[in-house]
Amino acid sequence: MKQKCGEKMAVSADYIAVIDSGVGGISVLRELVRLMPKERYLYFGDSANAPYGTKSAEEVISMTDATVKRLMARGIKALVVACNTATAVAIHMLREKYPDFIIIGIEPALKPAVNRFPQSTVGIMATPVTLRGEKLKRLIAANPHPDIRLIPAPGLVELVEAGLANSPQMDAFLTPVLGPFVGKLDGLVLGCTHYPFATAAIRRILGNTTVLFDGGEGTARQTQRRLSDAGLLYDGPGCVVFENSLDDPHIYKLCESLMEENYG
Repeated sequence: MKQKCGEKMAVSADYIAVIDSGVGGISVLRELVRLMPKERYLYFGDSANAPYGTKSAEEVISMTDATVKRLMARGIKALVVACNTATAVAIHMLREKYPDFIIIGIEPALKPAVNRFPQSTVGIMATPVTLRGEKLKRLIAANPHPDIRLIPAPGLVELVEAGLANSPQMDAFLTPVLGPFVGKLDGLVLGCTHYPFATAAIRRILGNTTVLFDGGEGTARQTQRRLSDAGLLYDGPGCVVFENSLDDPHIYKLCESLMEENYG
C-alpha cells in the first residue's frame, strides 16, 4: 500500500473518502486497508476543529457538512464517516442530502460486547456528545443489558491529537476516568475512533481481563459489502492520501505513525 502523506493531489471516482474530526479515524482506516488493500483512500482529518465531541450538535453538523461538500465536489465513490460523534449527529443529514451515494457511519461496538457478556458489566467510554445522543440511546435500546455504565472521557481526543496516546500524560488522564471501574468491567466499548490508540494506557489501568471493543472492523466489513453490491470494488494499485485542515507537517508525521504503529 503506497502512502502519500500531506500531498494534495487529484482525487478520482476510484477513491473512498474517510473523514474524522482529527486523526482518530485512522483506527478505522487501518481496518479498511487491512480488508481492502487494493483500494484508494483519501483520509481527511479536521484537526483544526478537533475535538467534535465537546461541541454542540449544530456545530458538528455544520462542520461535517462543509467537509463532505468539498470532498463530493472533488469526486469520490464512497464516504466513510470514521467519527462516532459525527455519525451520531450528522449521518442522517448526509444520507438525506446524498440519497444515492454510499455513506457508511460508525457506531459503538455495543452489540458484540453485550453478546459476549450478557449478564456482566459493560462500559461505554465516549465523548459527551456521543453519550447524550439519540443514536446511542437507540443502540442501547436495541441491545438491552442489565448493567451498562456510561463513561465520558472529554480530553482524551486532545491527547491523541498531540501524539500522546501512549504516554504518562495519557495514564494520568485515564486514571481518574477508569480507576473507579478497575475490576468491575468485563467489557469496555471504545465509543470514539481516537480511543483505540490509547489501548495500551487503558490496559495499564484496567488490566488485561477487561475486553475492549471498537467498531472499526465492522465498519470496514460494511464498506466492503456496500462497494461489492454496487460493483465498485477497485483492483489496485492501492494508496492512501492524507489531508488535514491544519495542513501541518507534524500532523502528517502523526498520521504515518498512527497508521503503522502497533498500539494494542
